[in-house]
Amino acid sequence: MILDKIRGFLGLKKKGEEKEIVISCERLERRVAVLEGGRLEEFSIERESDRQISGSIYKGKVKNLEPGLKAMFVDIGLDKNAFLHYWDAIPVALDAGVEAVERSGKKKSQKRITANDIPRLYPPGSDIIVQVTKGPIGTKGPRITTNISLAGRYLVLMPFSDQSGISRKIEDPKERQRLRRILTELDIPEGMAVIIRTVGEGQKARFFVRDLHVLLEQWKSISGDLETARAPKLLLAEPDLIERTVRDFLTDEVDRIIVDDPDAVNRMKDLVGVISKRSQRKIKHYTEAVPIFERFNVDKQIDAALRRQVWLPCGGYLVIDETEALVAIDVNTGRNKGGKDQDKTILQTNLEAAEEIARQLRLRNIGGLIVLDFIDMRNQRDQKQVLNAFKDHVKRDKARTHILPISALGLMEMTRQRVQESISRAVYMECPSCKGKGIIKSPETMSVEIQRALTRVMRLHPSVREVRVLLNAEVLDRLKKEDEEILIDLERKFQGRLSFRVNAKFHFEEFKLVNALTDEELT
Repeated sequence: MILDKIRGFLGLKKKGEEKEIVISCERLERRVAVLEGGRLEEFSIERESDRQISGSIYKGKVKNLEPGLKAMFVDIGLDKNAFLHYWDAIPVALDAGVEAVERSGKKKSQKRITANDIPRLYPPGSDIIVQVTKGPIGTKGPRITTNISLAGRYLVLMPFSDQSGISRKIEDPKERQRLRRILTELDIPEGMAVIIRTVGEGQKARFFVRDLHVLLEQWKSISGDLETARAPKLLLAEPDLIERTVRDFLTDEVDRIIVDDPDAVNRMKDLVGVISKRSQRKIKHYTEAVPIFERFNVDKQIDAALRRQVWLPCGGYLVIDETEALVAIDVNTGRNKGGKDQDKTILQTNLEAAEEIARQLRLRNIGGLIVLDFIDMRNQRDQKQVLNAFKDHVKRDKARTHILPISALGLMEMTRQRVQESISRAVYMECPSCKGKGIIKSPETMSVEIQRALTRVMRLHPSVREVRVLLNAEVLDRLKKEDEEILIDLERKFQGRLSFRVNAKFHFEEFKLVNALTDEELT
């Protein structure tokens, strides 16, 4: 207790409150876990066979225009052509909603470009410089934009824009005014712009100057390939997971980074050294025999977090279902029966659910349309409290979100930026037995279907005297124990003989009827 008070007086974190980044590097995949007080808050995974391309810059070639969709398809060298909507092909600085301004403060007199001009600017066969905003998901190809941006540690450089700005997540008016002064003092080339990232809050001016220099050098390297490269051509690959971790997660709030690979440790120290020599001391090499994710209890937390049913501290639970069109999250009271005040119990469960849902969205990398079914609340004040609590918890999310109030049906709708497939779709495959339904037919149902199929086949093929049934072992167990008399009746009725054989490769719902004498399949 005394040590905790001393740490608090010195501005240090109490034991158990440290923020750590744990990185596991293996041959086939790399995993990054962000822990706060030992609790998993962020999780990322990257595999050699499935590198993220979101953020990569390409020189592509326009293949065809679709006026009805107001979109074009661009060959960037991948299996599927990329999708470019007309409004993503209009430069931001020339868009109707943005006014370009010269360094002197005078307005530029530039002709406004609209979607009607796109076919003239980018006819089929023409070259185009694009950046991937969303990687391939399912059967869809990548989505791209012509509004290029390069993300640094504190800044985002936009080479084709004239409108600099500050992240909206920085809300303090005094801090925004200070950062605005730093923006005006930065030596930004004509025709370019920068945005100060959220992590830039409270940082000194020299960090922005250094970051801008690195980004300009990066763009200079890309520009050298613009004219000479033959489309389709990758001009800049999105940094891998290690580099993105340094760029996006290594803030002053992080107490240490633990990595189990010496090469990754040295690489991270080199990357961090460009930004802050002091931060290099936070990077530690893990050398224990126990696997790093097991040592920090990350594996168990990942397994628990990615289940369909997620328990809350109060005894309630969430049910999370991902579909092709949307994600549905249902909140239930579960074991939390509470006391006499039912409204208070419901509010407590919903508030805990709001925090856990925000965490689950980050952990699973869920995106697109999301519907939250909180437990019905009669009091509008309680509804507003849950909504505000959820918005507060979502603030730390790096993905863009848009949240609507709870509707008359008790549902909260939201969208979350989807850049790549969710963790569950990347880690898991569709079950070959249930085909993604999550349920399979019961043994009784399978028995009925086999009896029905036998009746049909023996009627259509009266000359076949013996039918062999190939099936799953558990279904055969049901037939032997409970339906043997029915099968004997079938033999008598059709004057045939039935035999059964287990096929270990057959899943629960699979069976086949064949002629026992010729092995010919009967349909």
